[in-house]
Amino acid sequence: MNVRKSLILVVLPLTLAVLACTCNRQEFLFVPTPTAWLPPRAPEVSIATPTPLPEGVAAEIDAEDALLVNLYQRANPAVVYIEVLAKEGQVLAPLGSGSGFVVDTEGHIVTNNHVVEQADALKVVFSDGNVANAQVVGRDPYSDLAVIKVNVQSARLVPLALGDSSTLQVGQRVIAIGNPFGLEGTMTVGIVSALGRTLPTQVLESSGHFSNPEIIQTDAAINPGNSGGPLLDIHGRVIGVNTAIRSTTGVYSGVGFAVPVNTVKRIVPHLIEKGTYHYPYLGITADVRFTLVELAEPLGLPVTQGVLVQEVTPGTAAARAGLRGGDREVEVMGIPVKAGGDIIVAIDEYKLRDFDDLIAYLVRETEVGQKVALTVLREGEELEIPVTLGERP
Repeated sequence: MNVRKSLILVVLPLTLAVLACTCNRQEFLFVPTPTAWLPPRAPEVSIATPTPLPEGVAAEIDAEDALLVNLYQRANPAVVYIEVLAKEGQVLAPLGSGSGFVVDTEGHIVTNNHVVEQADALKVVFSDGNVANAQVVGRDPYSDLAVIKVNVQSARLVPLALGDSSTLQVGQRVIAIGNPFGLEGTMTVGIVSALGRTLPTQVLESSGHFSNPEIIQTDAAINPGNSGGPLLDIHGRVIGVNTAIRSTTGVYSGVGFAVPVNTVKRIVPHLIEKGTYHYPYLGITADVRFTLVELAEPLGLPVTQGVLVQEVTPGTAAARAGLRGGDREVEVMGIPVKAGGDIIVAIDEYKLRDFDDLIAYLVRETEVGQKVALTVLREGEELEIPVTLGERP
């Protein structure tokens, strides 16, 4: 044992001597201390600390987060996932999916017409995972609205409150809840990007191509599967039904559209009661490729706002009232346009900017069989023409 100890004592000085010698030759900058044999220490990392928010600002952010969380917790139970099934031979196979929302405790659910129009069967999945079969109660392709119904206990149904789309303003915060790409219960947040947009309906009749007026534009993310879901205001009230996106790829590109809730309130009761909605119809055709500002100079028009009647459909309300269409063709930018027709500048004293204004007024304010007064300019004279509205074909 003593021998071993002496060897150790001898070796250590020798080692130190060698190292010291090496340092003296200045070949290495090395200090022979015991720490020289330990692993190198990791470099110290400085962590940036965000500047603390002022107490009031932090409280406002927390309050907004809490508001959105609370809104989702209240609204999501009313939003459903709709699975669309179609027959393949004798078997029902998945065709697509969409969204919808409960509007009463009788089991009625609002969605888009294009979600359910090709369905042979429907399944509704609630946020708690419960599944129920559903039947189509009524459809309206013009507004792209539909009502389906489930037979479940009323205690399981949580209806959403309906707001008022006439009070909306651009910049107002909105929330969409739905099932994009089948991802149930997805919530997105945005603003009202624009109001009064017009979308073409999916219906093309021999008497004309109809439009869906007063559409809400939003930047809240909407994707395939969101169709039929609610667009909500910050209080959780429905202000629209998400219906379409503008995209070159088929997915969200920052521009989405929703049917205004005031259209829902007008049409859905008819769909529940009768299965369909009867639209008032005037029976005129206007050229929507040009505004009256663009037509005023080449056609010699006295006004730059209103609706220039191109044609009057025979047998319609407009024809019975004696409205006149164009009687000659004039080329505007190389495109033939009928000139010489009546210019409708107001309906029931409501001034019209363009054809979309006329459509919106008819849908929003009138019914089949209602009498309206058209203010018309004809050959430099202003006329008041009463018209009893017919029914859209």
